[in-house]
Amino acid sequence: MGAIMDFLVNRENLREGKFDTDAPAPLRDGQVRLAIEKFAFTANNVTYGAVGELVGYWNFFPAEPGWGRIPVWGIAAVDESKHPDVPEGERIYGYLPMSTELVIEPGGVSAHGLVDASAHRAALPPVYNQYTRLAAQPGYDRAHDDRMMLLQPLFTTSFLIDDFLDDNDFFGAKTVVVLSASSKTAFSLAYLLSKNRDCDVVGLTSKKNAAFVAGLGCYGRTVAYPDLAGIPKGDVVLVDMAGSAEVLRAAHEHFGEGVKYSCQVGITHWEEQGGVEGLPGAKPQFFFAPTQVEKRRGDWGAAGFQQRVRDSWGDFLSGTDGWLEIVHGRGPDAVERVYRDTLEGRVPPSQGHVLSLG
Repeated sequence: MGAIMDFLVNRENLREGKFDTDAPAPLRDGQVRLAIEKFAFTANNVTYGAVGELVGYWNFFPAEPGWGRIPVWGIAAVDESKHPDVPEGERIYGYLPMSTELVIEPGGVSAHGLVDASAHRAALPPVYNQYTRLAAQPGYDRAHDDRMMLLQPLFTTSFLIDDFLDDNDFFGAKTVVVLSASSKTAFSLAYLLSKNRDCDVVGLTSKKNAAFVAGLGCYGRTVAYPDLAGIPKGDVVLVDMAGSAEVLRAAHEHFGEGVKYSCQVGITHWEEQGGVEGLPGAKPQFFFAPTQVEKRRGDWGAAGFQQRVRDSWGDFLSGTDGWLEIVHGRGPDAVERVYRDTLEGRVPPSQGHVLSLG
């Protein structure tokens, strides 16, 4: 076993990062050591860092005081096992740190998955503690690993937003306006809304990304932020992936009392956060995906929920070849470069980065 390498960020200043190394600790009975093969990094992971204190994302993978390990979605192989039902060499998919390894304590082991039952994760949302045993998944194709890591977590969030809005009859509105429409979560939602729902979908984005957003074909209308005033007024649902107080306020002031629901999801504009008090229309509400997951698992059962997501994901996946450029990077320099480029908004929306510290 080689030294463990972690990428840590300052919890008070996301621009400050460092690499840390340590010797691996011996496993206790029941533990498993995962060698992290690769992981995706997108603007969604910046959101994990930006709201890490508020939502508890720093608690999944503890680090030294003042520093944190931003969670990512990735694939790991069982490098060493002291659990009788988890063999060495098996590959799993799930929530991981930006590191070379992770030690977990598998619980709830079934043919298709397991959970990390480590004590420090017991109070955290269960959906993030679950790991998929890849070889046991119906129709699993290793060729889709990169797209799965890059898009499936974001698509699942979009599936839940789409379901939540439909479950609430779109709060009486017929138009959904998506802020930061070029983000992967945003256009996953737009795809689902345009395919499944009887509503108008408007994408708000920067001028530099407007052509890309319009070319996706899932927004009924694409509007650059400075042209917001040109959108007809009426009853709308706002879905905010941007997290920019200025952009959100402009949208609320334009639509006024026509804002029937204001859904805050992402923080692609992480430095532009601010107060949301006193806005006209519905008060912004933070969308926490695990809450909707638990509701639908109660309604449909765990297997029924997973099947619905899987069916919808399969349809979406088939259309990603036309626009997604997957870029691979290996080693500390590549990881830090992609982290900083994503943090500063320099990654084109058509790119998806798959990284490895190994």
